[in-house]
Amino acid sequence: MGLLDGVLGGVVGSAMTAIVAKVIEEHGGVQGIVAQFEKSGLGEKVKSWVGTGQNLPISADQIHQALGSDMVQKLAAQFGVQPQELAQKLSEILPHAVDQATPGGVVPPPGAAAAPAAGATA
Repeated sequence: MGLLDGVLGGVVGSAMTAIVAKVIEEHGGVQGIVAQFEKSGLGEKVKSWVGTGQNLPISADQIHQALGSDMVQKLAAQFGVQPQELAQKLSEILPHAVDQATPGGVVPPPGAAAAPAAGATA
């Protein structure tokens, strides 16, 4: 996922980049992640990540709440980390990933994140 590689690669390393990309992909892109967090009662937080202001923090427990313990456990097993450690890392990184994927406070339409290089503008 080229967009996340460029946004997160140097900051968190390739393993976390792959995990965040997987989370976003499994939810149908940034639009799906935003919808999932809103559905889980965390709309104010996710809207702050999309918006142009400061990102509101999220806890590891809220990551579990939004993504579901099954997904967190599945991803943790897939990437060889403990579920709580994964949720904690996602709580630190996912707000930044969503923020970077929504420049100008606009959620990209479905499929737009799959080809960032082609749609990038200067």
